[in-house]
Amino acid sequence: MAEPDPRRWKALAIVCAAFFMTVLDVSIVNVALPSIGESLHFSRDNLQWVITAYAITFGGFLLLGGRLADLFGRRRLFLIGVVVFTIASFLCGLAWSEGVLIASRAVQGLGAAIISPAALSIIMTTFEEGAERNKALGVWGAIGGSGAAVGVLAGGVLTEYAGWEWIFFVNVPVGVAAFLLAPRFVRESRSERETSQDIGGAVTVTAGLALLVYSVSKAPEHGWGSGWTLLRLALSALLLVAFVVIESRTKDPLMPFRIFRVRTVTGANISALLLGAVVFANFFILTLYVQQVLGWSALKTGVTFIATAGSAVLWAGVAQALVTRVGAKPIMVVGFVAMTAGMLWYTQIPADGSFWSDLLPGYLLVGFALPFTFIPVSIAALAGVEHDEAGLASGLLNTSQQIGGAIGVAVTSSVSLSHFNHLVATGEPFPTAFTAGTQWAFWVCVGLAVAGLAATIVFVRREEIGSTEGAAVAA
Repeated sequence: MAEPDPRRWKALAIVCAAFFMTVLDVSIVNVALPSIGESLHFSRDNLQWVITAYAITFGGFLLLGGRLADLFGRRRLFLIGVVVFTIASFLCGLAWSEGVLIASRAVQGLGAAIISPAALSIIMTTFEEGAERNKALGVWGAIGGSGAAVGVLAGGVLTEYAGWEWIFFVNVPVGVAAFLLAPRFVRESRSERETSQDIGGAVTVTAGLALLVYSVSKAPEHGWGSGWTLLRLALSALLLVAFVVIESRTKDPLMPFRIFRVRTVTGANISALLLGAVVFANFFILTLYVQQVLGWSALKTGVTFIATAGSAVLWAGVAQALVTRVGAKPIMVVGFVAMTAGMLWYTQIPADGSFWSDLLPGYLLVGFALPFTFIPVSIAALAGVEHDEAGLASGLLNTSQQIGGAIGVAVTSSVSLSHFNHLVATGEPFPTAFTAGTQWAFWVCVGLAVAGLAATIVFVRREEIGSTEGAAVAA
């Protein structure tokens, strides 16, 4: 057994800092959208593209980014991603028009799609499977779970006191530091297998995933049953079917389907998709509710999410330790039960809600649920995966979460907007109608959380993944 890398914890800090930027930028923009729209004179229809452009390239290129990390070097791809993301962040802050900001956000998403799987695969290949890797993934999961809440907080504070430009400029020093430190502390690794280039697979999966994210993101605007939406969903499905056909016939496929033979990996990715749908939708819906119904400022909106972020960080160490002791599956079950309870709590929020009685209990439940889901899901999704396919497994996990997030936001937005429009048409006041739509959206989140719980119970094997003895006993 090889000696552990003495620089491994410093390497973890570097890759987690870069990963934190990518998670932060999913939600940090939400509370700043009104300021951005006013400053750059965005049209009403184009403002959501500040979010959608990032989501399309982030979700679309993750699988490709993960596989390229395996083939060409995980540290090398990580550094490329950091450079792309940092430069794009700087350009976002300097943006002088809506077109420049949207284009820069798309490039920023591409950088994030390179960083995330490369960073996770670096952790996987730096730490041996077992207690140490579980601890490292516990840090990773805490960042992934709390990042959205911290993003809302940071977005509110920076927008209020420094201006919306600083929600992007804040990434620059972090990116520069990661770029300078990674060559010193992060060792290079790549797949040792000789492989040919799967160009057809790369093109079809990237185009298919990007079009899928775009279609579901815009579906609430055009209508799920509209020809516009159905045509694009059908085209994305055709591209993904073409990808499957190409992969089944290619000697060295971009995504070897043998990875799905590990039942726990398959189950963890299904759970990750549903978890992403719930978490992304939760923060999106709540941000709209507290700003548009309760009338909270960007700053107050951000500050109140400290409860969720703090709770997630507090429970992360406990979740990691319990995974090592009892296995991933029981902790995932606990996490999804808590997430379901949090979503159920939010279905009761009133139009005149208060922080202490109506929001805080839900914030704390979700804060508990985040590490109890993200950490074991991350560990289970990498269980039994060979080092040669670390980037692939990492890209697959991140793709599941991002695609799930896009679908969750789109579906809950559609449900909320449809119910809101119906009530407004009958003469219902705006606060009451908007709150009722929000409640319906959270009922959808309840269903998604229950589905995630069911997927965990059915598909994830009860294994002591990475236990201190290294045992893996199938139930």
